[in-house]
Amino acid sequence: MHKFFLGLLLALAVAAVQAKEASPAAANPELEKRVMALSDELRCLVCQNQTIADSNAPLAVDLREQVREKLAAGMSDADVIGFMVERYGDFVLYRPPVKGATWVLWFGPFLLLFGGIAFLLLKLVRRPAARGDLPEADMRRAASLLDGANKTKEKA
Repeated sequence: MHKFFLGLLLALAVAAVQAKEASPAAANPELEKRVMALSDELRCLVCQNQTIADSNAPLAVDLREQVREKLAAGMSDADVIGFMVERYGDFVLYRPPVKGATWVLWFGPFLLLFGGIAFLLLKLVRRPAARGDLPEADMRRAASLLDGANKTKEKA
């Protein structure tokens, strides 16, 4: 029981250390809606599989703040995305455009899949047949072993 309370106390201490002050409510709800919409289009460069809206990584928080500042300064959504792409490259876009530099991102997985299937089919077609590969002595030995196993089953 003593260990339980010690564990609970430790968990509460860790939670208190990790707790952060809540972000203040947005003064402009329309601006905040635009920030979140744009944040859903930008990739967290640390997490890589999350948008900056979903991530709590320090870089994602900074990127959201940059988006908020740019929109508050009067930049359009396209201008903010253009700024981020110019600064971080197409990788910052959660859905990068299909062009020469991102061709591998879009079609690479399919090429790997089809290449793997082709390799597997080649291996299956070129593999030696199961019969006829063994020397005659081994074939006779295998046949005798199988006959012995069959006779044992018949007696049982």
